[in-house]
Amino acid sequence: MDYRALERAARREATAELSWHAVSELEQIVSGRRALRAVRHPLGFVCLPILRDGPRGVCVHVFGRMAFGGTASEGMGSGVMPQPESTVPQVHSHSWDLTSTVLYGRLGNRRMRVHDEPAQPTHRVFEVHSDPSGVDDLRPTQRLVRCLPGAEQTTARGQTYSLLAGEFHTSVVPGGRPAATLVLGRTRPDRSDLSLGPLSAPGHRMVRGTCDAAQTARIAQAALRRIHEPEPESLS
Repeated sequence: MDYRALERAARREATAELSWHAVSELEQIVSGRRALRAVRHPLGFVCLPILRDGPRGVCVHVFGRMAFGGTASEGMGSGVMPQPESTVPQVHSHSWDLTSTVLYGRLGNRRMRVHDEPAQPTHRVFEVHSDPSGVDDLRPTQRLVRCLPGAEQTTARGQTYSLLAGEFHTSVVPGGRPAATLVLGRTRPDRSDLSLGPLSAPGHRMVRGTCDAAQTARIAQAALRRIHEPEPESLS
């Protein structure tokens, strides 16, 4: 997979080309030609890490009950996985520029207006230190901020959206319906992964669980099925 070619396709909004690449990778996972393992992310989705190339990366993110232990008809069979913890902070910013194309369903992103406010803060900033083992350490900083909701954007199937490193946002799947995205990321060395939490919250850890081969293949197969299905009329 050529990251730069995907990046150029995203700039052209060539969503059919991007979807074709996603389908090709998912088919290889289902057939066993690719041995990667899906990762259960604490923010409420499953990540299929397609490419890691220095500061560049490509993933397929799968949202919905299918990804966290749905019924057999939703593609998971008996491979039940735990739901993400409800206490996970949702307002966060990445250390990497993100370009994401929706493969099916819809994804909502609300940019948050965050500014330093030591006198009357609403949140404390936490640094997220991720270990290759799958453990995320959230460490409280001295930075106190006020966080207010900003503009909300809902991106539908075949559409692409971008977020710059450092932009605080929160992501939701409208109605909890299934959705998946092809995500391109380019790390910025001058940025850190951050999240917002309660003012008095201590540091804590979150663990990214890894799926086995059978679970990974079922997730990929269910995502493929939904990509090839027409979008429900209620979402079109």
